[in-house]
Amino acid sequence: MDWKEILRRRIATPNTGPNKKKSEQELKDEEMDLFTKYYSEWKGGRKNTNEFYKTIPRFYYRLPAEDEVLLQKLREESRAVFLQRKSRELLDNEELQNLWFLLDKHQTPPMIGEEAMINYENFLKVGEKAGPKCKQFFAAKVFAKLLHTDSYGRISIMQFFNYVMRKVWLHQTRIGLSLYDVAGQGYLRESDLENYILELIPTLPQLDGLEKSFYSFYVCTAVRKFFFFLDPLRTGKIKIQDILACSFLDDLLELRDEELSKESQETNWFSAPSALRVYGQYLNLDKDHNGMLSKEELSRYGTATMTNVFLDRVFQECLTYDGEMDYKTYLDFVLALENRKEPAALQYIFKLLDIENKGYLNVFSLNYFFRAIQELMKIHGQDPVSFQDVKDEIFDMVKPKDPLKISLQDLINSNQGDTVTTILIDLNGFWTYENREALVANDNENSADLDDT
Repeated sequence: MDWKEILRRRIATPNTGPNKKKSEQELKDEEMDLFTKYYSEWKGGRKNTNEFYKTIPRFYYRLPAEDEVLLQKLREESRAVFLQRKSRELLDNEELQNLWFLLDKHQTPPMIGEEAMINYENFLKVGEKAGPKCKQFFAAKVFAKLLHTDSYGRISIMQFFNYVMRKVWLHQTRIGLSLYDVAGQGYLRESDLENYILELIPTLPQLDGLEKSFYSFYVCTAVRKFFFFLDPLRTGKIKIQDILACSFLDDLLELRDEELSKESQETNWFSAPSALRVYGQYLNLDKDHNGMLSKEELSRYGTATMTNVFLDRVFQECLTYDGEMDYKTYLDFVLALENRKEPAALQYIFKLLDIENKGYLNVFSLNYFFRAIQELMKIHGQDPVSFQDVKDEIFDMVKPKDPLKISLQDLINSNQGDTVTTILIDLNGFWTYENREALVANDNENSADLDDT
């Protein structure tokens, strides 16, 4: 009989004993005792049928609490040992040189220009001789991935070697970053990444000229780029996989090149000239030298033609201290305006333009911002342009799914997000857009003049 039915009958049976009728509390206690008894029997009866549950491996391990110092130390030590073991599994310089020697020895003629090639048969021979550490690189799928249009079915030795080098570098870098992953969860917090970059500075020859007093500002400048683009939800942490997948780490480690050109340094956010430029701009804007920027001070950024309406929104939405902006918030502002084609930058600006927090821009939003452009045009003695014309141009450029609303995804998909946002927030940007045909004609004339000379 089912235990529930037994329990129900037992409770329903009236008290016929010689004693007085049981109190309500005693009945409840008896009911609980019977429930516990019959439930335990029922549960125990099922135990034998579920023995296979014991074979399921454990898949959840609780993280040690802050006060569990011994467990935390054990976790840190075990992770360190694990990472050391992984590091030893990677090819060292001597093994890479040996691999190159074997590849060169087994090249398959004829060469294509000066490029040595290797066929699949010789590829496998090299794999057998290269040692166990190289085994993963000599798989058929790797060969197929690098096989392009060679009529003899060969791959480039240099391309394959570069592939191996890149894989080794990625694993080395992942291990290096994981050493700073204090939580051991596969992501870096802001302080973790700051420590990583701070300890990386002495290994980058292009940063030799930086004074130690500037290190904290340099680290802040470098770290902000990672978090601005890789942490769009502002969670305060970035996956190590995302750091490896983006090009920022390549740009940072490019500073190891002692002969890096001046042009490359100027376009590299992580270079010393770039970091000094951004920090120098911040100091120049800070007229009262209090280390913070007011709205009035920020209004002189760039060509000093951003509208007050847009600047109001910046100070409404961004983190400020007593109505003023610190260097970290300023860096987000600069990254957004200097990278307006990027989705993360468009997301930043879109949030400022979306004054009603509806998740889209409508005619009201566009008019609200463009009206400030019209006012600036009057102040500078220019004839204001009709909003209707500009509105139609914007909708034509973006081609939103909803003809009355522009979403962030519409802006990104249109590849015109930088142009649209510039038109709405900056008089100089709008003037450049309005006179684009004349400017192009001017450039063509100047080029023609140069050719004639």
